[in-house]
Formats: sequence, structure tokens, C-alpha cells
Amino acid sequence: MDFLEILKVIFLGIVEGITEWLPISSTGHMILVDEFIKLNVTPAFMEMFLVVVQLGAIMAVVILYWNKLFPFSFNKGEKFIKKDTMIMWGKLAISCIPGGIVGVAWGDEFDALFYNYMSVSIALIVFGILFIIIERYNKGRRPQVNSIAEITIQSAVLIGFFQLIAAVFPGTSRSGATIVGALLLGISRTIAAEYTFFLAVPVMFGASLIKLVKFGFNFSGNELLILILGMLSAFIVSILAIKFLMGYIKKNDFTAFGIYRIILGALVIIYYLAAAA
Repeated sequence: MDFLEILKVIFLGIVEGITEWLPISSTGHMILVDEFIKLNVTPAFMEMFLVVVQLGAIMAVVILYWNKLFPFSFNKGEKFIKKDTMIMWGKLAISCIPGGIVGVAWGDEFDALFYNYMSVSIALIVFGILFIIIERYNKGRRPQVNSIAEITIQSAVLIGFFQLIAAVFPGTSRSGATIVGALLLGISRTIAAEYTFFLAVPVMFGASLIKLVKFGFNFSGNELLILILGMLSAFIVSILAIKFLMGYIKKNDFTAFGIYRIILGALVIIYYLAAAA
């Protein structure tokens, strides 16, 4: 693999690491990036790469939040299960069900229908507007839920259906959809973001496993290097992106992300319409 290809892979990993966690749609950005930066790989590998590279981003969550995610404790040789953590994983599992069923059963069909610039642009703009509306609605209101332990089973189910929207419509942004749903349910911004991070762990591991199985595990040396380099780049940048977002929302709301989504969606539409003219 030549130096230019290495730079391309690193750049794709950087884009993934940033956009996976900020509610601005990794799919929307990847469509734009793929228009200008083409890796010298087969279409089948590229389709798999764009999903599996997310494993690097997921590992950043696992490392940063290990104490909150790992349900077992070993204290002075004694082993015990952390009840609150197990309950949290139960809620996360419930939130995974709607998107998981639809993704496994009809994921390819929905991608064929909606994985295009117009659908992605519309999703970017619509959820951008929703962010702005919800933040204005919540202005001056105190959140009702200020910890993951306070999230009810009913709320976990509803968040799962918001994630389902992201599974069906590329460009919605998985983190964007779940955060919007959480905010509507009265969950604080910080907890909404954390729950979204944690929910990504089983969702993205599952999605990556499905893509790997479909692709097969017969990687060439070059393909394996591309995958590892992309995941490593996504991992490093994700740590920075997560820390930035958690620091940002302590003092700011999501309005700026809503505005950014609207602008990006409009730019994607303008670019493709101009290219087709």
C-alpha cells in the first residue's frame, strides 16, 4: 500500500472518529468523503470497511467508560456483580431490539432504498431542525432524568424506536436520533449522550459482525492493513471527540449541531444537483 492510500485510510478513520459521536451523521459525511477520496479496494470491501471501521470508535467508549460498562468487580480477591450495571445492560439490550430486528431482516433493502444523497440530505436537515426545536422547547426546563439508573424500561423501549429511525434512514445519525429521543423524554443532555455512547457498543459490534460474516474473513494482507489502520485512526480520534462532546454539552446545548446538519444537508443537495446539471 502506497503512502497516498495510507493517508486516505487515516483520513477516513478521522472522519469516522469525529462523526460517529457528534450528532451530525457519519453516513452523510462518508458519502461526501467517498465522492472525493476513493480507496483502491473492491466495492464489497469498501461497503464492509465503512461499517467495521466503527469498531475502533466503539473501543474508545469501552476504554473511557470501562468502570461504568464492566459489570463485575474484583475487590481484594472477592468477585461480585454490580447490580446497577447489569440493570443498565438490560435497558441497553431492550433499546437494541427494534433496530436489531429491522437491521437483520431488512437492512440491505432499506440501504438500497435510502442510501442516496437525497434521502441522507433530507434526514440531515429534518433532524437538524428537530434539534433546534427541542432545545428551544427545553429552554428553562429542568431535565427529569439525571442518571442512567433513572431511565425506565418504557423510556429504553422508546429510545430503541428512535434508534430504529436511524437504522432505516441513513443520514439521521444513530447518536442524533437517540439523543433527540432522550431529550424528548426529559433526559438530561449529559445522560442522553452517555446512554447513546453505551448503546453504540452492542449495536456496532453486532452490525460489524454481520458485515464481516457477509464479506467473509479471507482478507488480503493489504485489506487487513487498511482495516486495522482505519480502526486505529477512528479509535484515537474518537477518544478526543467523546471528551470534547461531554465537555461541550455541560455548558452548551445541541443547537449548533442542528444548524450544522441543516447546512451540510443543503450543501450535499446543491453539490449533487450541480454535478447532475
